[in-house]
Amino acid sequence: MKVVIVEDEIAASENLIYLINSIDANIEVLTVLDSVSASVEYFSKPNEAELVFMDIHLADGISFEIFDQVTLKTPVIFTTAYDQYAIKAFKVNSIDYLLKPINEEELDEAVNKFKQSTKEQPINSQIEGMLQLLQTKNKSFKTTYLVHHRDELLPIKVSDIAYFYIETGIVKGITFNNKSYVVDKKLEDIEGELNPEIYYRVNRQFIINRNAVANIKFYFNGKLIINTNPPSSERIVVSKAKASEVKKWINS
Repeated sequence: MKVVIVEDEIAASENLIYLINSIDANIEVLTVLDSVSASVEYFSKPNEAELVFMDIHLADGISFEIFDQVTLKTPVIFTTAYDQYAIKAFKVNSIDYLLKPINEEELDEAVNKFKQSTKEQPINSQIEGMLQLLQTKNKSFKTTYLVHHRDELLPIKVSDIAYFYIETGIVKGITFNNKSYVVDKKLEDIEGELNPEIYYRVNRQFIINRNAVANIKFYFNGKLIINTNPPSSERIVVSKAKASEVKKWINS
């Protein structure tokens, strides 16, 4: 099988190539394209690609813009950091996707799915519906959490929460004035209720408000440490696989 990777982060593309080689040494990576313009130029010409791995956010735009300029019949597996609306769009339109950091087992399943399928993917015809879901501006996000505090219920504004974290199975929200409240929800559910432009799940334990980031320090093996204001009692470590996405989110 011959594949093309569309990814603007060198570390991410190298990691994907490594994983691809791990699951099947017979898969040949034809090229890595790092932008919308490079992808349009490549797919405008005859090529041998049988499968495309495509990141959503590229250096010069969103990868969906590629489909406005070329007709791509090659099956596509989108790669993305968590975005509830992107995932909803993929499910509605039956387009496959992988969440970053990419898991080798899930990658293997996705590749095998396409190996076993002979159905041509009508990619271009589905992009319009995906864009409508992804670019809708009137999306509703959670604005308030009603939390137990002593013998009463308190409404806490989401915008007042610097970060959410889980400790021994209990989810807590820490406000900017350093008050702690127990939130009676799973961290996964909270993640899906928040505006992804403001809140990001940097690891399994923490969801952070962009405005709470005080600084980022480099850690060993390509990892990062995020320091927050107010400070967290637990060290917030970002994995090497997720580091580039976290930096991109903060810098967006």
